[in-house]
Amino acid sequence: MSAPQTSAVDVNQPTLQPAAPTGRRLSWQVLLLVIAGALALTSIVRIITGADGITNVSQMSTALQLAVPIGLAGLGGLWAERAGVVNIGLEGMMIFGTWFGAWAGFQWGPWTGVVVGIIGGCIGGILHAIATVTFRVNHIVSGVAINILALGITRYLAPLAFVGHAGGSAKQSPAVDSLGHFTIPGLSDGLRDLNNQGWFFISDIAGLLGGLVTNVSWLTLIAVALIPGTWWILWRTAFGLRLRSCGENPVAAESLGVNVYKYKYIAVIISGGLAGLGGAFLSLVANPFYLEGQVSGRGYIGLAAMIFGNWMPGGLALGAGLFGYTDSLNLRGGSTNVHALLLLGALLLIIGAIWMVVRKKYAPSMITAVVGALVYTWYATTNEVPNQVVSATPYVVTLVVLTLSAQRLRMPKADGLPYRKGQGK
Repeated sequence: MSAPQTSAVDVNQPTLQPAAPTGRRLSWQVLLLVIAGALALTSIVRIITGADGITNVSQMSTALQLAVPIGLAGLGGLWAERAGVVNIGLEGMMIFGTWFGAWAGFQWGPWTGVVVGIIGGCIGGILHAIATVTFRVNHIVSGVAINILALGITRYLAPLAFVGHAGGSAKQSPAVDSLGHFTIPGLSDGLRDLNNQGWFFISDIAGLLGGLVTNVSWLTLIAVALIPGTWWILWRTAFGLRLRSCGENPVAAESLGVNVYKYKYIAVIISGGLAGLGGAFLSLVANPFYLEGQVSGRGYIGLAAMIFGNWMPGGLALGAGLFGYTDSLNLRGGSTNVHALLLLGALLLIIGAIWMVVRKKYAPSMITAVVGALVYTWYATTNEVPNQVVSATPYVVTLVVLTLSAQRLRMPKADGLPYRKGQGK
């Protein structure tokens, strides 16, 4: 039986799109209200706990820097999965990006390192595309294999390339020149002064905005621009419509003349390039050198950010920002800030329990209220949290967010399914 073709449309008409996801989607107005509410609640927690560091300019600037590689990995996953290919290999493609970026960067300059890091990620994408598209290997198996392969190759190459150079070793590259940062002087100083006032809500907004204009890398601007760029290409062009049709109903797409193999290859190679760019960011901006293990699971967290964002660029950006913020707690006042966020978590859980009662979901509301009470008890009976909890915070938040958002998700219908040319005939 041939697959239903309700989601297939004339690929020559880019204004038409595949079937919309089921369920209600948040409007921009509602989304902004949610963000404002979360920021107001954070401001209340800051005032109660005295943990001014949770919204200061330095914290937000660090969070932005840490969110960029996660967001780029998530964008890579978005491109691949919108074409129907699950890309668990983002971690390995980021590892390629870190090594190749630093290797080329210390020899020929940082911008060359950016380009070569992207190429390194694309190599991983090509391997994944050959395995999954041409040979129809299970996508998860192929992705895990690429992660292991990338780790092994970079461990083998690092001593050959870096030992004997100043600052180089078997696990670390020599230092790479900076790509450069910029700060908007008047605006940055004004927002920092406003943030230091400690006012309710206003100072917190100033801290958030100040982090966006203070000590920002040029590569960060490129990464941020890729978010709307991806949305425009995938949702406003004929190319994007054809690519997304391969992830929704490849049989219907093929019946309309779309070369499904070609679009899957393009998507997975772009996916690898974006992950490679995220890796290059780690070894050229976050740290000006390659260091074994510096990816530290960010490829997986990027995949989680993509899922949290419901396979949409805007939601992905919010997820990357959230995970980048929690990751930044490790670097700036970690124990104090995480302890303050226990109160924030307890308040959010209580609000969630009340919302469930309004929707007459009494059993889940009771469970949520009990968990909220336990978190509040933890906050009230302690003055700090162990360092192990601080280090685990980004990963715990990843699991919690995915658990809470699972019911509203809608992945591309053919995501991860094997496809053979002509299978609908």
